Amino acid sequence: MRRVLIPLLFVLIVAAPASAQKRGMLPHDYYRFVMPGEVEVSPNGDLVAFTVTTVVEKENKRHREIWMQRLANGAPVGAPFRFTDPTEESSAPSWSPDGQVLSFQSRRGKDRNATWFARVAAPGGEAYHVEGVEARPVWSVDGRWVVYAKAPGGDEDEEEGEGEGEGAKKRKGWIAPDAISRTRDAERFDGRVITSMRYKRDGVLTLRPHYSAREKSQLFIVTAAGGQPRQLTRVPFDVGGAVWSKDGRTLLFTGDELEDDEYNADLTADIYAVPVDGGEPRRLTANPGSERAPVFSADGAKLAFLSTPKRGAETEILVVDVAADGAFRGAPRNLTADWDLEPDAPSWTPDGRAIRFEAQIRGDYHLFEVPAAGGPVRQVTQGARQLGSFSSSRDEKVLAYTGNDPVAPPEVFVARGDASGERRITSFNDSWLAEVALRPAQRLTWTVADGTEVEGWVIEPVDYQPGRKYPMILKIHGGPHSAYGNTFFQAFHVLSAAGFFVLYTNPRGSSGYGHRFQYATRGQWGIVDREDYLRGVDAALARYPDMDPQRVGVSGGSYGGFMTNWLSATTDRFAAAVTSRSIVNWESWYGSSDAQRLTEYEFFGPPWEQRELYRKLSPITFVENVKIPVLIIHSENDYRTPIGDGEQWFMALRRRKVPVELVRYPRSSHGLSRTGEPWLLVDRLERIRTWFVHWLIEEPERAAARD
Repeated sequence: MRRVLIPLLFVLIVAAPASAQKRGMLPHDYYRFVMPGEVEVSPNGDLVAFTVTTVVEKENKRHREIWMQRLANGAPVGAPFRFTDPTEESSAPSWSPDGQVLSFQSRRGKDRNATWFARVAAPGGEAYHVEGVEARPVWSVDGRWVVYAKAPGGDEDEEEGEGEGEGAKKRKGWIAPDAISRTRDAERFDGRVITSMRYKRDGVLTLRPHYSAREKSQLFIVTAAGGQPRQLTRVPFDVGGAVWSKDGRTLLFTGDELEDDEYNADLTADIYAVPVDGGEPRRLTANPGSERAPVFSADGAKLAFLSTPKRGAETEILVVDVAADGAFRGAPRNLTADWDLEPDAPSWTPDGRAIRFEAQIRGDYHLFEVPAAGGPVRQVTQGARQLGSFSSSRDEKVLAYTGNDPVAPPEVFVARGDASGERRITSFNDSWLAEVALRPAQRLTWTVADGTEVEGWVIEPVDYQPGRKYPMILKIHGGPHSAYGNTFFQAFHVLSAAGFFVLYTNPRGSSGYGHRFQYATRGQWGIVDREDYLRGVDAALARYPDMDPQRVGVSGGSYGGFMTNWLSATTDRFAAAVTSRSIVNWESWYGSSDAQRLTEYEFFGPPWEQRELYRKLSPITFVENVKIPVLIIHSENDYRTPIGDGEQWFMALRRRKVPVELVRYPRSSHGLSRTGEPWLLVDRLERIRTWFVHWLIEEPERAAARD
């Protein structure tokens, strides 16, 4: 597909620009995006439920509903239809075993129970609660019982210190229980007394209460018809991932008994079993290492799960023979030991002969399968694209999922269980896409000094005319252990529409290329991958002679922001930069972020043990070398890469009279570019576009006119 589809699209788009008269993509096109997700096929394969997220521009928010598509023999019947109330937010669809009831999550008015149910056996009917079910349900195999995980004390938001209430009651956990200092009047003091290192979390816009003030989620069981729930677990840690045994007598769950140990650096999550009739949970796996995502085979005789021995180690799929109560019979077997990618949560095929899972492979995401008895991993779905949210019917004759590629936002697809006969069942974005011109992504590879092949993609300017010179923007992804690929990026198309070539790459450190590739940058952030980026720029300039080497910009967010700063300070290859949610000083970042474990592993220890390395890898160490204009974008409530780093970079550059601007976004976290308020997200796109247009198009044109 990579050899046929993309060139074909390229020919179609390039051959008919005059007749189509389409414009390029603009930042405010974001308001028209429709984003389907959370796909769930009914057990019988006759319905597909999925969420649909739209942007409500006037209200500066997103709205999510649940939609449905009827199927007959795996083929769509009619058009998709809205299933939940369009005036309410709804998510997390989940089917009962008989396919007659769909549960979902929806906060409605002052109703404290967000778990709703709706019958789908016949059209119409009101959504309703089931007495005693207060969180997303997990039905027993026979459909008679429901189990769910919830903190015993009530609403989760209140436990985070943000619920309704007055005075000290509202501020539960704001003063650490083990604090030594005291106040004269707890009603008057509305500050924080912090003793825990985990007092902030990105995306939570207020500081977190002391962890001991929040009750741990536990398992509750109730009949599917409703009634008084019975608490099954009383363990001192959060439980989740509940799985029923085939005979309905045992529940498996996952948890980490050391989750509150702030000094525990090991992976220590385990799988537990608890009798449905009551009793003490039994730990089935052992430390060190984390085990999660357990799933029984259809006959209940085997268990598959994910296992990661330690931080930075490969995640594997293990399978083990089990008794009816989940007890292991023998040692688990590693099914993916000879496979060098990272599997996601496993699921069994109905015949028990194979295990399926999602995984990233280079720039794509696909469904894979491995024989339960051992053997090579096989890729089930294909194509230069990214698929996700896979769901199948009980007999696995119907497979549904979301899919997108560089010129198409996500839509929902259905196929046969073997992935043949694929059909797209939604077309939410077709109408507005028909109005815009999009250039396809063209794959580019190059080799670095040690012989490693690096992959990237180039999008040409929408108005591209051979023989005319165009500026280019190098885009850098975050992580560092994430990746770009064959997916839809509005920001890239916005820059293409503005007259830029766009190069985006997956250097060493990226995921999807094997374990060794992913951790090749450990202890050498910015040093190893610097070569990959610069050689990538060279490769792009060689492939596309109409790129202007004097007008190359660089931009990225998070790790990509760090790398933008690093390249700006250690090379002279770039003419302008936009750095988002970036890091400039690893020592100060360590004390203000919510992710200290990241550098403790990647830099071989905390700053006081690796002081020289932290300073050596900090862009602020080389800030005097920055000469290019820099736009700094940062969210005020970013606790992953706190705004202090953006401020340090701004102050140093401004003091040195380097052209620089700092844009601060209120009410925004690290995820501004993905999940931030729509108005702010669109504003960010426009500022990036106009910054590069000014410095790489307008200023050079003015300089040429003066000459």
